[in-house]
Amino acid sequence: MKEVINTKLAPGAIGPYSQGTKWKDLIFTSGQIPLDPKTGDLVEGDIEVQARRTLENLKAVIEASGSSITNVLKTTCYITDMNHFQKFNSVYQEYFREGVPARSCIAVVELPKGALCEVEAIAVIKEL
Repeated sequence: MKEVINTKLAPGAIGPYSQGTKWKDLIFTSGQIPLDPKTGDLVEGDIEVQARRTLENLKAVIEASGSSITNVLKTTCYITDMNHFQKFNSVYQEYFREGVPARSCIAVVELPKGALCEVEAIAVIKEL
């Protein structure tokens, strides 16, 4: 049975979707952008500041499901400028040090609320 994931430690959805869903041992997160979970406002700062907030939001959703960021199997990352790729990667590596998940990174024209990056993930509940 599908279960909706909801936590106040990540920003609420800004559209008709949930923060994530859990089905059996799988977790599917919605894309997280650099919104402050307390205010719902976009954090100000460069790609590194925004990437860190985005990944903290992603981590909060995954942990609310009963799992851990170490159990992420795949991420899809969206950035608005490929010139940010290396700086984004440096922050990303802080969160995924061991057992780095499979990943796609796509440059897009625009993201919600003017964000510089967005990340979604697929994870498992059980420890890998």
